[in-house]
Amino acid sequence: MANLNGRSRQENTYDAIVVGSGISGGWAAKELTEKGLKTLVLERGPMVRHLEDYPTAMTDPWDTKYPQGKLPAEQLKAQYPVQSRTGYTVNEYTKHFFVRDDENPYTEEERFDWIRSYQVGGRSLTWGRQTYRHSPMDFEANAREGVAIDWPIRYADLAPWYDYVERFIGVSGQNEGLPHLPDGQFQPPMEMNCVERAFKQRVEGRFGERRITMGRCAHLTEPTEEQLSLGRSKCQYRNMCMRGCPFGGYFSSNSATLVAAERTGNLRMRPDSIVTSLIYDAKAGKATGVRILDAQTLKEEEFYAEVIFLCASALNSTWIMLNSTSSRFENGFGNGSDQLGRNVMDHHFRVGAKADVEEFGDKYYSGRRPNGIYIPRFRNLGDAATKKDFLRGYGYQGGASRPGWDRDLAGEGFGADRKAAMSQPGPWTMQLGAFGEILPYEDNRVTLNHAAKDKYGLPTLSAKVTIRENEKAMRKDMQAAAVEMLEAAGFKNVMAADMGYAPGLGIHEMGTARMGRDPKTSVLNAHNQVHECTNVYVTDGAAMTSASCVNPSLTYMALTARAVDHAVQAKRKGDL
Repeated sequence: MANLNGRSRQENTYDAIVVGSGISGGWAAKELTEKGLKTLVLERGPMVRHLEDYPTAMTDPWDTKYPQGKLPAEQLKAQYPVQSRTGYTVNEYTKHFFVRDDENPYTEEERFDWIRSYQVGGRSLTWGRQTYRHSPMDFEANAREGVAIDWPIRYADLAPWYDYVERFIGVSGQNEGLPHLPDGQFQPPMEMNCVERAFKQRVEGRFGERRITMGRCAHLTEPTEEQLSLGRSKCQYRNMCMRGCPFGGYFSSNSATLVAAERTGNLRMRPDSIVTSLIYDAKAGKATGVRILDAQTLKEEEFYAEVIFLCASALNSTWIMLNSTSSRFENGFGNGSDQLGRNVMDHHFRVGAKADVEEFGDKYYSGRRPNGIYIPRFRNLGDAATKKDFLRGYGYQGGASRPGWDRDLAGEGFGADRKAAMSQPGPWTMQLGAFGEILPYEDNRVTLNHAAKDKYGLPTLSAKVTIRENEKAMRKDMQAAAVEMLEAAGFKNVMAADMGYAPGLGIHEMGTARMGRDPKTSVLNAHNQVHECTNVYVTDGAAMTSASCVNPSLTYMALTARAVDHAVQAKRKGDL
């Protein structure tokens, strides 16, 4: 282990260290550097530079090695057996943005689909971009229902930070005035097509408690001067987002926060740096830095700072803390509550319905659209009319479309007739897919597995996570309500579907170092500081006390911006 207590220590000392460069890490880097702190960002994966390192961003379908870019089954089985479980993440266009499972093992005590992206920008390059605020109801639900522990903050504490983040990243959407889906700072929404508009009119006319709106997504539809100055431009509707967007049309760390951070002159980015543990000074009662393993040279090194932000994603931040043991923290860093690694949450989905639409055969739409409709939660809103036999709720994402020329590439036939048939769009179909909240169960957890090591000789994680009766009851309602709405719209051949779900598949891991008021029952306080070591902040999904049913990334970003503001003020006061 390198010991830099001499001259070199000063060279490795910064005002702040950020671990991870994805959604949360990018925000921590931007805020810390803009507030004047010399900041080191440590990323375990390789460098990915905006514009330069999106190798398939312009690849046409006829230029792929394999038909439709689908990798051979034997390659998926050997290298990506977990990452390929989504059915969409690993292909010829995107595989370089996801880890190889054979090189990054973990143990599944129950099936757990851990989808990971290790590179500068992390999963901000490949995220779903659906962007929603948690509501006042979400922050109060645990306390109201006696589930787990209460959040230490309320919606009002985060609302100005939601505003702040939305203005910077750019979110297109429609204000709806719903208390359970708070409005925000939106750019113009994308347009519904003719079938979606008909669906909206018919369903809202039939069900007064249900609202059909356009998805709120982190795509620029009317860029601001600030966004243009970063080199970003209006979304081109290419629908190639997961390859990296050279236009900066959607928000990613690479196109926005890291660009802003770099321009301050206060950022140092160090890729290929696997943080293995936090360094704790028992005499001072605080963390003084981190230890890393260089993924290229395999050299161990130490870096130092007064403030440390863990933003490595929920399970990887938790891994670092579990692996940071000492005489003070024998059970993991800041784990006096024994809650570190517990309460794993995700969003369960892959349930809903689809239908054929026999109308509008003479209608089509222009171009592509990286978005769909959204149906906000309409169950358990606090009144008798919406109450069901399960806790919490779910929302739907979906849309209507007509398949294009590639819908039947595997079909038989050739010649002019087939060419003419393929030049016409397929029939209209519409589908709805629900995303539901998973409750925080204490025994849904990850633990450190010293018996199974990775290629660097580091211990790995073992995951044991399941959904319970509440989620199973919710899934039945998710399916039934989707059928109910498609039938109410007058669509045909309505087919219900539950394709099964395994925890992790939503790629929304949360809860493993939860926020709370009491150090005896939580890891972090109301400002995302580790209760037992307040100069360490954790602001990724690990901090979540409950999951809501909406996509969580906006909340991670808002929590991060708020925590940095707290850290900088505390540092100036000498409180860290």
